[in-house]
Amino acid sequence: MKENNLSDRLLNFSISVIIFLRRVNNSEEFLIIKRQLIKSSTSSGANYEEAQGASSRSDFTNKTRISLKEMRESNYWLKVIYGILILGELKPDCEILIHESEELKNILGSICKKTERVK
Repeated sequence: MKENNLSDRLLNFSISVIIFLRRVNNSEEFLIIKRQLIKSSTSSGANYEEAQGASSRSDFTNKTRISLKEMRESNYWLKVIYGILILGELKPDCEILIHESEELKNILGSICKKTERVK
């Protein structure tokens, strides 16, 4: 069975986000953001997994596009968290997640562009 590095990266990103968020306090605003970030980060990977079993090129492109949208949302929420974090020791870990989400956005965006050109 062929290994899919992007699937692995998306899975690991979701897990890393959840582990990171366990360390962020549970004030009312953070609870709202945490829920949104967990949903978007896990949805990105789940939609990409669905794309791997797509029934058509159009289905693949659509699922990958949704994955990209969810990763964009994840990137946004991570930047919000970074901007309001008071504890400096969490900022480096948040920066790592922001960087990874930006790389994943670029990869997913590139896949979307390539599949849309092939139509």
